[in-house]
Amino acid sequence: MEFKKFKAATVQTSPVFLNVEKTIDKAIAFIKEAHENEAKLIAFPEVFIAGYPYWNWIMTPVQGSKWYEELYKKSVAVNDASMQKLYKAAKDFDMNIVIGINERGDSFGEIYNTNLIIDNHGNLIGKHRKLVPTWAEKLTWTSGDGSSLKVYNTEVGPVGTLACGENTNTLARFTLLSQGELIHIANYISLPVAPPDYDMAEAIKIRAAAHSFEGKLFTIVSCSTISQEIKDALRADVPNVDELLDRKSSAFSGFIGPNGAVIGQPLIDEEGIIYADIDLSKCIQPKQMHDILGHYNRFDIFDLRVNVAPTKKITFINKSEE
Repeated sequence: MEFKKFKAATVQTSPVFLNVEKTIDKAIAFIKEAHENEAKLIAFPEVFIAGYPYWNWIMTPVQGSKWYEELYKKSVAVNDASMQKLYKAAKDFDMNIVIGINERGDSFGEIYNTNLIIDNHGNLIGKHRKLVPTWAEKLTWTSGDGSSLKVYNTEVGPVGTLACGENTNTLARFTLLSQGELIHIANYISLPVAPPDYDMAEAIKIRAAAHSFEGKLFTIVSCSTISQEIKDALRADVPNVDELLDRKSSAFSGFIGPNGAVIGQPLIDEEGIIYADIDLSKCIQPKQMHDILGHYNRFDIFDLRVNVAPTKKITFINKSEE
């Protein structure tokens, strides 16, 4: 058995707001930079292509309705022509990529918060749709289903991913761990409108550390930031947008080892790209103490059942043929 060693990269930045083509170009620039620094895996923020519905938090649903319409128009399907540049970049720069998109559904009221898993040959090997939109996000996104709770074998190792708040879902996380996950990508947006006593950056770190410590694996966190461009776009509807969306300690990106400790220096609020060396053999010794997938569990007592069937919207029955 080969125990992979590689360099990983994670990005903390903002998209080009509601501009798919320019955001993909921005992502490719980071992919190229990561390749030049010999990284083999790069993580991007939640719904990086091409923006987060901040209006849900700072406008009434009626005010935000026109912004939903704009987001739907700027959402993407995985086979869109605009997405092909991203897949090509994965191949050209020998890079495994996990990146968030607003995925367009078939119905005009259907957008998914989706993470794409792209291998270093340019193949889209998987997509995970956020299971439950968090709080005000329910005004925008449709819930995913259990069919996307998967771990994907890549040339750097087994990769799984969850978006933002669902990293608090113990059963979702265990579902990934049970499939042999050793590299977990947790991506987020900064949320300045959280309650005053809530330290978003610290909360992100705690969630990542919990998953790494429980599962004895590596977690890579990528969080977006809120650019001046985003605030300016919303200013006409919300004049005090700066007051609402400016807040310290609202973004954390970095790496957590299988002992639950942060590797290197994380990014707090600042934009940029950072790197860490990943050695999957470092997962062995911690599992000797607490392997919740093996000797440190009692599957004769506990039984987790996961419905992995895709959501079925309709069943047509022709009784005349029966």
